[in-house]
Amino acid sequence: MTNGHPRVSIFLPSLAGGGAERSMVNLAVGFSARGFSTDVVLADAQGPYLSLLTSAIRVIDLKTPRVLRALPALAGYLRRERPGALISALDHSNLVAMAASRLSGTGTRTVCSVQCTFEKGVGGTSAIQTAAIPWLFGRLHRWADVVAGVSHGVAEDIIRTTGMPRERVSVIHNPVITDGLYRAAADRDSHSWRGDDPRPIVLGVGRLVPQKNFPLLIEAFALVRRRHDVRLMILGEGPGRPALEDLIRREGLEGSCDLPGFVDNPYGCMAKASVFVLSSDFEGLPTVLIESLALGTPVVATDCDSGPREILRGGALGELVPMRDAHALAEAIERTLTVPRPATSAEELRPYTLEAVIDQFQEACGFNA
Repeated sequence: MTNGHPRVSIFLPSLAGGGAERSMVNLAVGFSARGFSTDVVLADAQGPYLSLLTSAIRVIDLKTPRVLRALPALAGYLRRERPGALISALDHSNLVAMAASRLSGTGTRTVCSVQCTFEKGVGGTSAIQTAAIPWLFGRLHRWADVVAGVSHGVAEDIIRTTGMPRERVSVIHNPVITDGLYRAAADRDSHSWRGDDPRPIVLGVGRLVPQKNFPLLIEAFALVRRRHDVRLMILGEGPGRPALEDLIRREGLEGSCDLPGFVDNPYGCMAKASVFVLSSDFEGLPTVLIESLALGTPVVATDCDSGPREILRGGALGELVPMRDAHALAEAIERTLTVPRPATSAEELRPYTLEAVIDQFQEACGFNA
C-alpha cells in the first residue's frame, strides 16, 4: 500500500513498439501519477517504450522470452508481492495472467484487456493455434474478474468466438490521449528527420506487417501523386520492408515516398501531416487514428474490423472507405487534401483520454475512484 492505494501490476510480453504496449505504458504512468505503487511486469524486459516509464514505476523482468513460459514466474511474483490488481493485455499474456492468478491462490483481482478480434489478431502460425486462443480464453475466463475489449467490435468478437456470456464482457478503451502526447508533438526535434521538403505529407504509421496493408496505401498514393505534388511517409519497421521498397520502385515513387523506420516520437510529423491514412485489413482500436484526431490532423481509414467506424463515428469525424480498394482510398485522400474538415471536439475525444480510462480501470480493479 502507498498513500492508502493498493499496488497495481501490469503484465505484458515486453515493451516492443506497438499500440497496445504504448497504451499500457500510458496506463502505468497514469496510475503512478495518482499515487498507486505501480509495477510493469514483463516476460522479457526489452523494447523502446521502457524509456517512457517514470522512475517511480518498478519494472519486473521475469526473464522468459516466450510469454507462455512466464506462468510460474508470474504466479511466484503474485505470491510475493500480492498486488491489489493485475492488468494484462494481448492474447497470450491474458491467458498467462488468468492462469497465474488462479495458480497463485492470492485472490489478486485480474483484469484482461483484449486488444484485437480473436479471429484476426491471434499471432499463431497455424489454424490450430489460431483456434486455440479463443477456445482457451472461453474456458479460463472465470479466473478473470473483468474481461474488457478495447472497442465494442472487439467485445462482440469475444462473445461470439469464446462463448462468454455477454454480461461478463465490458468495454474499456485504451488510454491514448495524454498531456505527454501534446508535449511530444510540440517537441522541436520530433520532426527534424523529415528534412526540408516543403511538400504536404500523407502519413502512415505502424509495423510493416500484412495487417497494416501498406501496399494498398502506396498504390493509392501513386494515384494521388498523378494529380497532387505530395509526399508519402510511412513510419515503422517490420518484415514487410523489402516488399514495400520494391513496390515503391515499381511505382516510380522513390523521390516522393519515404520509409524512415521506427521513430521514437512520430507525433511532430503527425501534427504537421496534411492527412493521416490507416489502410489496415483489421484492427482492435487503432490508437494512431485517435492520436491524429487529437492533434488536429484529418484522417482517412479503411472500414475494417474493428475500431475505425467506432472512432470516426460512422464517418462523421473522418473518411471511411471500403477495404482493399486503392481507387476509393485515393479519392478519399484527395478529398481530404482539398476540402478542410472541422476539428474534432474535446468531448468527442474524451472517452480515449487517460483520465477517463483510468477511472474505468480503477473501477474494474475494485479500487475506489
